[in-house]
Amino acid sequence: MKWRALLVIAFAELLAMGVWFSASAVVPLLTQEWQLDEAGRAWLTISVQLGFVAGGLVSAMLNLADRLPARAFFAISALLAGASTALIPAAVASLGPALALRFATGFFLAGVYPMGMKVMATWTKEDRGLALGLLVGATTLGSAAPHLLRAGAIADWRAVLYGSALLALAGALAGGFFVREGPYRMDAPRFEWRYAARLRRQPALLLAFGGYLGHMWELYAMWSWMPVFVAASFAAAGAGPRKAAVVAFLGIAAGAPGSLLAGRLADRFGRTLVTSGSMLASGACSLAIGLLYGASPVAVAAMCILWGFTVVADSAQFSAAGTELCEREYSGTVLTLQTAAGFMLTAATIRLIPFLEARIGWRWAFAPLALGPVCGIAAMLWLRGRPEAVRVAGGRR
Repeated sequence: MKWRALLVIAFAELLAMGVWFSASAVVPLLTQEWQLDEAGRAWLTISVQLGFVAGGLVSAMLNLADRLPARAFFAISALLAGASTALIPAAVASLGPALALRFATGFFLAGVYPMGMKVMATWTKEDRGLALGLLVGATTLGSAAPHLLRAGAIADWRAVLYGSALLALAGALAGGFFVREGPYRMDAPRFEWRYAARLRRQPALLLAFGGYLGHMWELYAMWSWMPVFVAASFAAAGAGPRKAAVVAFLGIAAGAPGSLLAGRLADRFGRTLVTSGSMLASGACSLAIGLLYGASPVAVAAMCILWGFTVVADSAQFSAAGTELCEREYSGTVLTLQTAAGFMLTAATIRLIPFLEARIGWRWAFAPLALGPVCGIAAMLWLRGRPEAVRVAGGRR
């Protein structure tokens, strides 16, 4: 019963998150059709991140993730995110309106991703790291899906966005009809708009947030610009755009097995240890990937898959630690606030990468992303030494 419920939640999340990178996957085509510059290309993704932050802050301040029925909140949010995406190919022919709709997509996705994590947490306790790893793995596959759609419709950006919107609709239906909260569900807490401000008095929880922020400094910049890097590198090596789209999908999708493996290891050996190891590996990849620009497509593909495997492996463990360190009845609010803060930070690095690429080239453009893992490792090792860490992963820290 439990694992059937977890698989249903993960499947609904996979489908619903397909809209996140739907526009980012077709940046080269939109650049030609809409005459986009460096800033315009970056804002196609940044607008989603900022929309997610706005939606997350509204949800956190009003405790929506803890007060509204999970099934309805998830389904309506996924439906509206899909509709916002479908309106772009249906009615938009320039960047400005597209950015507004991308912002709306992110705003509504704030009711999908954190709510999925919260529902997963209601089904698990000792194996929460594995369960949330399953959810993040599903989210990763959903985020990679537009690149696979593009490989099948290499010259039609509208088909990619329509396909992603249909996936979100399917996710809304799956969530609305089949998602259920588990036995560890808490009764809805009283409305308390000051709860988010109280978190500053919980240092262990803030360190978990710090680790997550270090992780997010790298993750979405990699997901946003690795496909563009691969396309440029493959073109320099004489390989076609279809192969580049497939490698972009594989590079992002590799995070799914990485999340599952990290979840299993974290439940057994501790979250601070596994997250630190994952960030060490992904940070090394961010320093090394640029050195392969224009090299053998096989070598570039292998590095992208390794980077994708490690860059998201730790993600679920920060969320698991957050639910273990906070007051249980406000876990949805904590998860929403944590993700909103992380996505606000991603706007900076998503904008930074094309700026650096235009000035110093792909060889070193990704290197500053390693700063995030360095800071994240420091935060998690600091958390490991605090007494509150006995609540993390059943005392395995």
